[in-house]
Amino acid sequence: MTIVELRNGPVEARISTRGGTILSLSWERDGGRVPLLRGALCDDADALSAGCYPMVPFGNRVRDNSFSFGGRNYTLEPNTAWDPHYLHGDGWQAEWTVVEQGDSEVELAFSHMGKGTPYHYEVLQRFTIADGALELWMSVTNSGAEALPFGLGWHPYFPITPQTVLKAPAARMWTETAGWLPGEATEIPDDLNFSNARPLPHRWANNGFEGWTGQAEISWPERGTRLRLTADPLFQHAFVFVSDIRFDPAFQRDYFCFEPMSHLANGHNLQGLGDLVVLAPGEGLAGSIRLRPETIARD
Repeated sequence: MTIVELRNGPVEARISTRGGTILSLSWERDGGRVPLLRGALCDDADALSAGCYPMVPFGNRVRDNSFSFGGRNYTLEPNTAWDPHYLHGDGWQAEWTVVEQGDSEVELAFSHMGKGTPYHYEVLQRFTIADGALELWMSVTNSGAEALPFGLGWHPYFPITPQTVLKAPAARMWTETAGWLPGEATEIPDDLNFSNARPLPHRWANNGFEGWTGQAEISWPERGTRLRLTADPLFQHAFVFVSDIRFDPAFQRDYFCFEPMSHLANGHNLQGLGDLVVLAPGEGLAGSIRLRPETIARD
């Protein structure tokens, strides 16, 4: 495991090769540092304890760990002890390699050779601090012998303060069914309608959003800070997660997740593959998101 510290101006990030994660992201202002992601408690934190991790070759879950594609049936093996599904791909559990490193940029890589899945692929992930923002870029290349549907995403954990609000316009929401799986597309209920800035609900939420605009804002008024998240057009979907003590007894309502994704959860079993992209051998898929802090009036 290697820890890489990046800095450019007031923005600073710490990147770990364990899971290809962001351990911390902060912004220097008024003589202090404002956390923009949940900070890991230690350098050897796993992805679930870090500030952000990658989702590749796709995010979330596939119903029954199985799908049919190109006239063949495929199965996936669970990759955690607590979830019966193959969850969020492989990158978050892999040891990545530093390819290039500078003061404000680092590129990581890892290869997956199909253990537990039919997927064989190569991934690059690049973190760059420039012009007051952190850019996350990722590419995946199908190194297998057959075409398969691929997707990309990131799983950031953002701090919740008493005044935190989220703005992230989207067209529809997917309900949740047993096994943390998506149910059906529906109108967005009021307490999850982030077309305008609103607080996160004081309840469990684990829902995908379709037709996301690629623009989101997270504001912490008592810290005088707003974070603008912008995504490439590839990322037309997002997931919102707010935990509770039944799922995580240690949860203190101190974070939530807003996860940009290129596809719908369980896309393998949806019409049109839920915007997963079919990659033939040797073909690739790439996209980026940007996190830019800015000053707002302090409450």
